[in-house]
Amino acid sequence: MTYLKEIKIVLVDDHKLLRDGLRNIIEQRSNMHIIGEASDGREAIKICPKLLPNVVVMDVAMPGLNGVEATRQIHKNNPEIKVIGLSMHSGKQFIQSMFKAGAFAYLLKDGDSDELITAICTVMQNKKYLSKDINQEFLSVLKEIKSIEKTQLSSREKEVLQLIAEGRSSKETGEILFLSPKTVDVHRNNIMKKLDLYTIPELTKYAIKEGLTSLDI
Repeated sequence: MTYLKEIKIVLVDDHKLLRDGLRNIIEQRSNMHIIGEASDGREAIKICPKLLPNVVVMDVAMPGLNGVEATRQIHKNNPEIKVIGLSMHSGKQFIQSMFKAGAFAYLLKDGDSDELITAICTVMQNKKYLSKDINQEFLSVLKEIKSIEKTQLSSREKEVLQLIAEGRSSKETGEILFLSPKTVDVHRNNIMKKLDLYTIPELTKYAIKEGLTSLDI
């Protein structure tokens, strides 16, 4: 598959070695250029409006701010940017979460390098792409996404929930999100009320189920 237009790409992954590998694969194509890199979701949200890439290759599971929430915010602010999720996880919850957040493709990290190029060309044609190594029953997920109601939690609440699940205190969470510990506690209480979950293990289990964290990142 070929695409003649110059394609500007941003790489987002917390492992530099992986970013370097992706760069080597992508820049073998004369019409594909890496214009920026980010080591976490929060940094990606900052640089995308400045660089305005055509495509973002996004790690799904990252500490601090996961790829799902970063994708949601990038898609909300710049819907023309095509996000390709890249993950070790083939679980339905991760796939659903990424497509619901606005991703156009989902690939597995142990897939073929040629598939990444195929995915980039596919999303540039405004089409969705799902890794060939993922059970094709998940293709139905793409059709279901539009009919699924938005989750109860706001973007800020999801950020707080991820950090809670990762064991951050209210003070640490506040420092990361530039909020006071009191405000973090308000968000935590709202999350508990909305989900009807009142213990950290319950919240952590929910965060994992929704693909907000994998706890093996």
